[in-house]
Amino acid sequence: MKRYFRFFAVLGVMALVLAACSPSGGDETTTTADGGVTTTAGGPTTTAGEEPPTTAAPMIGEGRLIGMAYDIGGRGDLSFNDLAALAWDEGKTLYGYDGNELVPDEGGENREENLRLLAETDHELIMANGFAFANNVFHVATEFPETLFAITDSCPQDDEFGTPEMANVRCMLFAEHEGSFLVGAAAALKSTTGTIGFIGGVQIPLIEKFQAGFEAGALAANPDINILPAVYLTQPPDFSGFGNPALGNEAAQSLYGAGADVVFHAAGGSGSGLFQAAADLSTDDLFLWAIGVDADQYNTVGDPALQAHILTSMLKRVDVAVGNTILDFLEGNFTPGPEVFDLSVDGVGYSTTGGFVDDIASDLEAFKAQIIDGTITVPETPGG
Repeated sequence: MKRYFRFFAVLGVMALVLAACSPSGGDETTTTADGGVTTTAGGPTTTAGEEPPTTAAPMIGEGRLIGMAYDIGGRGDLSFNDLAALAWDEGKTLYGYDGNELVPDEGGENREENLRLLAETDHELIMANGFAFANNVFHVATEFPETLFAITDSCPQDDEFGTPEMANVRCMLFAEHEGSFLVGAAAALKSTTGTIGFIGGVQIPLIEKFQAGFEAGALAANPDINILPAVYLTQPPDFSGFGNPALGNEAAQSLYGAGADVVFHAAGGSGSGLFQAAADLSTDDLFLWAIGVDADQYNTVGDPALQAHILTSMLKRVDVAVGNTILDFLEGNFTPGPEVFDLSVDGVGYSTTGGFVDDIASDLEAFKAQIIDGTITVPETPGG
């Protein structure tokens, strides 16, 4: 099993360790004067009828602080932030560390303030969940060289100067374009109108990677597919497009109205507006599909009426990246610099929950194999 999934194998390892520590057949057994039986195995001696003494091994995170700085929206976005929260929560349970979580204000103006607050309160590792933290991580990690930082989707940078690799920062990066290629192929293969669309939260290079992969995958599956012009909800520096379901719903209505019957979003919390539009606008003559992002959104939306319209989701395993980074830190194996999670390590992929892509799974797996072996090179920019 590849190292990327160590985090989720910990419970199994703990079980093996406990089994290995159980008394062996070579223990020495004697009978006491009162008829009790004493077993000696190099450890505590017990007498039958007595409870053996127990000494709980300390958890590897006990007494340590790990902070989580979410991006706009925080918990409850059913996507990017929730995946990071999942790994952070599970790590606290598995390893026993503690720490604080902070969410920026609506405009994200206090991202750097949140990082600095966590560093000033003795958090040894600080997770910055989102590309928008890049400049903030650069500044705060420079001020606190003994504190470790990890950032998703970007590496620390400064607005004016090129930034060398920082010795106390890990960059958790993803091959979003590869996973998006697969859901683009799914969209083209499942479309009955021959028209599909894409919604991006904010038009930045990161989100354009999703668009590029989606369009390339669709054309690979069906060269005659009609791809409507991508709709971006906001333009930088306005990042509210990642947390505005009403805007997502409006964009979805526009694309469905233009003939699309499958729409993929890379818009964070705004994606819930897409799901609602698919449910509301479907008719007896035309069933509309939506494709989720980051998490398996069939599971996260919860509402069966919406689940019925979620064809698949482009999985971006933020939970795996965050979980493995936390474990590396606790085990003393934290390394700085970029670490890329791509198709070859299942860092990205597509969901099958609901069974809606079961009939095309063999096609999608064939595309996946060709991407991994290099037969297909997925573009990272639209039209590339």
